[in-house]
Amino acid sequence: MTHNDRLAVQLGLGAVALWSTVATAFSLTLDYLSPLQLVTLAATISWCFFAIRLMQPTRRAALRDTSWTQRGIGLFTGWLNPGLYYLVLFAAYDRLPAQEAMAINYSWGITLALIAAPILKHRLTAAALGAACISYLGIVVIATRGAPLTLELAQPIGIGLALLSTLIWSFYWVLNARLTIAPETNLLLNFSGALPLLFGLLWLTETSMTIPWQGWAGSAYIGLFEMGIAFILWMGAMKATSSALSIARLIFLSPPLSLLLIWLVTGEPVKVYTLFGLGLILLGLWLQRKIAP
Repeated sequence: MTHNDRLAVQLGLGAVALWSTVATAFSLTLDYLSPLQLVTLAATISWCFFAIRLMQPTRRAALRDTSWTQRGIGLFTGWLNPGLYYLVLFAAYDRLPAQEAMAINYSWGITLALIAAPILKHRLTAAALGAACISYLGIVVIATRGAPLTLELAQPIGIGLALLSTLIWSFYWVLNARLTIAPETNLLLNFSGALPLLFGLLWLTETSMTIPWQGWAGSAYIGLFEMGIAFILWMGAMKATSSALSIARLIFLSPPLSLLLIWLVTGEPVKVYTLFGLGLILLGLWLQRKIAP
């Protein structure tokens, strides 16, 4: 393994480690904040993080060289992510046990494949559809809390929101797939587009911004690490590696680590149906990667 590949693995593991903490951070912080308060604070902190990074001359030049059309798209897609995506995701975490929301959210890869097929003209094979069915069976197991044959959802609104978050994220990815904006520039534009929406919703709903210190701490962690630093580490890993596929596989470490942290930190007991359902979701994702052209 070359020095660059070792560095890529270290950066990738750093990103995965941070992403593994966020389900716990979401769950704990939502004890003190509403989903709208949390996404607004976290997005503001993340915007500050990327704005500071773009003061570096090379990054500032990348923003300056971005066309007005692409800037407009970047601002618009910010309504999807971080705006609506995190608002819907946090609303799901507010209604579901953290382990359930986290597991269902990991099905976004399957949702993305299904959406990208007609829009980006990607080939969707019978094997890919079979992999999707396996993942969605896992979601049914979790949604019915271990009783898939009954088809009775334990928390229909929470499950619906968790699935909707995967849909929003997938549309965001598809809209960005053919943009040539530098990733960090695009994220700054995304957050710049989302903040007016979020502050507008705060004003319309007359939501109080009297925040306890626990809410500030959780929002700072989520905005800085989940929305900011983890992305920088992951992009660094993908840039340094000679095999993007080997780095992409590291993401499969995140769900079991997330479950472990949820159990250790929040005290939420991990259910057998969550393990089984998450196993099916990850199996479907793994099969999808294996059969991808």
